[in-house]
Amino acid sequence: MTLLKKNIAANLGSRAWQALMSLAFVPLYIKFMGIESYGLVGIFASLLVLFSVLDMGLSTTLNRELARLSILPDKAQEMRNLVRTLELPYWGMAFVIGIAMVCLSGPIAYYWVRADELSPAIVKQAFMIIGGVVAFRWPIALYSGGLMGLQKQVLLSGINVFEATLRNVGAVLVLWLISPTIQAFFIWQIFASMIHVFLTAGFLWRSLPKNSHRSRFQKEILFRIWRFAAGMTGISVTSIILTQTDKIVLSRILPLEMFGYYTLATVVANALLFLIIPIFSALFPRFSQLVSLHDQNGLKELYHKSCQFMSVMILPAAIVVSFFSSEILFLWTGDPAIVMNTHSIVSILIIGTALSGLMHLPYALQLAHAWTKLALYTNIIASIILVPMIYFLATHYGVVGAASAWVILNAGYVLIHIQIMHSRILKGEKGRWYLNDVAVPLIIAVTVAAIWRLLIPDEMSKVAIFIYLAGVSVTTLIATAVATSVTRQWIYQKFVMLKGSYGR
Repeated sequence: MTLLKKNIAANLGSRAWQALMSLAFVPLYIKFMGIESYGLVGIFASLLVLFSVLDMGLSTTLNRELARLSILPDKAQEMRNLVRTLELPYWGMAFVIGIAMVCLSGPIAYYWVRADELSPAIVKQAFMIIGGVVAFRWPIALYSGGLMGLQKQVLLSGINVFEATLRNVGAVLVLWLISPTIQAFFIWQIFASMIHVFLTAGFLWRSLPKNSHRSRFQKEILFRIWRFAAGMTGISVTSIILTQTDKIVLSRILPLEMFGYYTLATVVANALLFLIIPIFSALFPRFSQLVSLHDQNGLKELYHKSCQFMSVMILPAAIVVSFFSSEILFLWTGDPAIVMNTHSIVSILIIGTALSGLMHLPYALQLAHAWTKLALYTNIIASIILVPMIYFLATHYGVVGAASAWVILNAGYVLIHIQIMHSRILKGEKGRWYLNDVAVPLIIAVTVAAIWRLLIPDEMSKVAIFIYLAGVSVTTLIATAVATSVTRQWIYQKFVMLKGSYGR
């Protein structure tokens, strides 16, 4: 198995486990703490995304630079100096973030969050603790980016599996055995985050090439990488505006209970990222290496193969969840109120997330060429249009309107952004991307899942629903894989190998 395939497999396995850990324990979190406290967990997740803008593109820059330098000779000292140079300001910013959260906890508790059961004092305590969680979780992105750039993604996946298990299982045990409160939940998150960041940092430094000289801070490195990092910062800022406006608006206009339902729907839709991010993480460093080697033919073939693989991985899953959201939520939570208030939001959000997933590898290709302007300018234009639209849809149509804005945003990227990109990078490949990489797997997935939706019985037991959904998922995935050329060839090769082994 090639390194790229090992990285993809490890990333997918790690993300699948993280998704399992996150989704499996959500009903228990709600049971122990209540839906309002879980709404605070949703706000915490949004804050993590908002603070990621202060990354200033450094984690992605470290990923790209280490991938590029790792295939060049005599770059050990430069690589170690690069990590040290980015590490120091990163930790300084983490400290500032923690202090800022503590200072803002009062205004957030008393003037922003609308809680009925939780007192403002409890909410304030929760946000003060969140400051510590964010401070320790934030540098993880830098060290993870470094390990990904070094192609140590199997190692990183192992660390993430351990951390996800520790964080989620430990949180449930704390809520069950010690205190079923939001404060206890977040205190445990601080402990888990400390373990995670120190493990990731330690393994990154051990994975760097050895050198006789000590690593040192070099401001010249910052001057060299500033243009790419600045572009990434701009993209991060505008991406946060585009992805978090719905949550910011809804956290203000909705009662905390209803925002908890929206948070739950977001968790389900974002579970698709556990398929998207591993593929992006494995391919981005390899794209960067091929660009450095000026291997256009290799880049073109890898790009289309990986885009088709991405479509096969995410489109069947997204379509099945969208068509059968009520049944899935019922199996998962067993709560009719959650199903009633959440299923339509899930059906809409998952489609938007799937469209976003289709754009991840084209985006990786742009970053590999150090071309950040297209994504930045597109995001700026989208923000100008979309932010008032999100506010209008959210205030007039509530959570369903806000979710619809997510679909509109990503549909625009698929229809417009790709055409601009392929006028400069891999010219002439636009049609192949739309037809072979996206349209074929999309049509097959929708067709097969729609047939199953039409044939579903009116009443079924939980066991029958599970079996039915398993049949839907397996047949939709297989049909999509067989219809898509890259996975069809892979299946055929495995079949031939299997047949040959039995023949011997």
